[in-house]
Amino acid sequence: MIHSTGDEPWSSPPVPLGYLVSQYPTVSHTFILREIRTLRALGFDVRVVSIRQPDRSPDQLSPEEAEELRLTFSVLGGGLLRILRAHLRALLRRPLAYAATLWYAIRLGGWDVRRAAAHVGYFAEAVVAGDYLVRAGAGHFHTHFSSTPALLAARLFQLHFSLTIHGSGEFDDVAAFHMAEKVARATFVATIGKFGASQTMRASAPRHWGKIHTLPLGVDPGDFAPQPHSIPDAAGPFRILCVGSLVPAKAHHMLLAAIARMAEKGRNVELTLVGDGPERHSLEQAIAELRLAGAVHLAGPCNHDRVIDFYARTDAFALASFAEGVPVVLMEAMAMKIPCVATWVAGVPELIRDGIDGLLVPPADPEALAAALEKLMDDPALRARLGDSARRRVLECYDLKRNSARLGETFRRYLKAQ
Repeated sequence: MIHSTGDEPWSSPPVPLGYLVSQYPTVSHTFILREIRTLRALGFDVRVVSIRQPDRSPDQLSPEEAEELRLTFSVLGGGLLRILRAHLRALLRRPLAYAATLWYAIRLGGWDVRRAAAHVGYFAEAVVAGDYLVRAGAGHFHTHFSSTPALLAARLFQLHFSLTIHGSGEFDDVAAFHMAEKVARATFVATIGKFGASQTMRASAPRHWGKIHTLPLGVDPGDFAPQPHSIPDAAGPFRILCVGSLVPAKAHHMLLAAIARMAEKGRNVELTLVGDGPERHSLEQAIAELRLAGAVHLAGPCNHDRVIDFYARTDAFALASFAEGVPVVLMEAMAMKIPCVATWVAGVPELIRDGIDGLLVPPADPEALAAALEKLMDDPALRARLGDSARRRVLECYDLKRNSARLGETFRRYLKAQ
């Protein structure tokens, strides 16, 4: 069933479920695409609203992404006229609520002019998104990474909303993130791990803790099946992979330092970094300064199918992050029986049990990271044992269909009560 992406709302079954996301589709959030498509397979009529347009041109999208694009309403993709029409409708139909929500958005920004201006921008987005959801008949919507526009849209249009808290960025400044206000207003809050649940509770009133649910993300074990050619080639380099945005929190510079230590010892290693972001230039400089040009490759952003190809050709996966939620990329590697080394930060230990499903090391410690990678490099039996256990861990706790079904049950429970 293909829906229009114009100003007119989609024809719909009785109870559509809205999804408000920051950018869709995008290579850095493919787990949202998989979640939405799985919910559709479970019978939900999911109406996706994306603040921004995709991160690539339509001809660069995978077939699944291209289909999702056709089903997605873009807040900023319809031009100024669409935005003005939505605001005019809201102003004429809800003049008091419109003014009150605008003032509320400004107050959320506080006395800082830049933050206040940013919140006026969130308000402008919220009006377009909420107007569309109302006309589409979605009385409840869920949000990933767009919780401030969601908060404002719910207030202005008297909609029910829920949100997923990923971490760790949301916990850096819970006051600026308006965590308490969002938890109080939300119908329910999904956190992807126990660490996230604890931090969300820490920042909100105890009377709202009952609406906070730990609902882990997941991957499709069929999509991420072990590959026969994942077995290391003794004649070639030991291939290490890292997938993630090139941002400070991912600590790619720590990983480069670990690779440099291994190279200094004469270790034949090769690192591939898949992803893009603001740190790319500084990483290129570090690669040159550390004389790692022949050992480190920046692959840039890649579609889902290419990422799987990288997994299939790797011997170990490394994540040196300073901060994380519960990384989906680790789930993907684990599902493919790739032994993982990661830092013991935030929710990572919920996913990887040290010495059982992978190896955990302290953050900001390139020596420990290098030692763990060398341990994997020298011990094929350890790699095999960790890889087998890692896949079992994903099958037991992070299966996409099972975890999406739990999310679906939560939606149905709350929708029934509304």
